Formats: sequence, structure tokens, C-alpha cells
Amino acid sequence: MCPVAPPSSLIQHWRIDRLWNGDAAQPGEVVVVDFARHDQCLSLHVDAPFHGDPPPILEAGPVDRLWEHEVVELFLLAEPDRYLEIELGPHGHYWVLKLVGRRRVRQAGLPIHYQAEIEGHRWHGRGELPWAYLPEGACRGNAYAIHGEGLQRRHLAYYPVPGPVPDFHRLEHFGPLGSDEDS
Repeated sequence: MCPVAPPSSLIQHWRIDRLWNGDAAQPGEVVVVDFARHDQCLSLHVDAPFHGDPPPILEAGPVDRLWEHEVVELFLLAEPDRYLEIELGPHGHYWVLKLVGRRRVRQAGLPIHYQAEIEGHRWHGRGELPWAYLPEGACRGNAYAIHGEGLQRRHLAYYPVPGPVPDFHRLEHFGPLGSDEDS
């Protein structure tokens, strides 16, 4: 069963410093994701290294298949299997989906307020999404960072997802929200 979300304004501060399989990431790959509770929305902040991967060909805004580019992803789960996937890129692209069951999309392309800025070798993304997007009772989650191309592609995870290949929809590996583990 899920614990009740904490009453504080900061819900989570996650430092993504591991590869998807649990191995340590390189120091220059570390990503920080913060998400905070506000009256009408959940605010998100990403602080990540900029790896210079090619951006999507579309203008900034909602873009499907953003996971094929340099991206940070946040998954928020309400047990047993309702979850929200939020993908944020360094060039102002984003993609938000509601899912029920592993990879079963219920809604896609949900609009959010999102801006990103590249500053030298780092990028910062800030977004806001309505509380209504979150599955009621969200209590578990995970965050990921993807960058590189071809054989140099790298997949990082806050909570590791062991297996032969990276699979970010393995809900059984999502960890608790509201823990003091990394706050």
C-alpha cells in the first residue's frame, strides 16, 4: 500500500547518478529532478548536463517519441498500474502521457507549461502541470535520463531497472514518493 504524500511543499528531490542497471554513472552525467506541490499544479525542475544530441526537427512544444532524443523522464504511479509519464527535453520539447497498465496509453500529448534553457554544458527545464493529470493516489515513481546516439546511447535511472535492456515501464521497480532517501 502507498503511504500518504507528505504535506510539505517539496515532494521530491532526485539525483539521478546511476545507469539503468544500477551501475554508477559518470560524474558528468548526473541529473537532478525536483518536483514541488503548489495550489493548482505540480512544478518540475530539471538540472542536467547538455550532451549536444540533435533536437527533434519540430519546434519546441509537445513532441511524440521524445525518448529517441536527449531527454529526462519522470514517471508517477498510483497502484496498481495507473501512471503519468512526463518527458522533458533541453530544447523546449515535452511529451506527457497517461497510462493504465504497462505501456497502455490512455491519453497522450497533454499540454503543459514548459520552458528549457541551455547554458553552456548544462540545461535547465521548468514545467507546470495540472494536478488533474496525476493519477489519484500517486505514491511511487521513477526518473530517467537518456542521451547519446547509437552505441554511445546512455540510460540513467533514479531507481534501477535490472534486466538485459533498459525498460522504463517496469512498474515493479518504481520507488516510493515522499521518502527522505534523497531529499
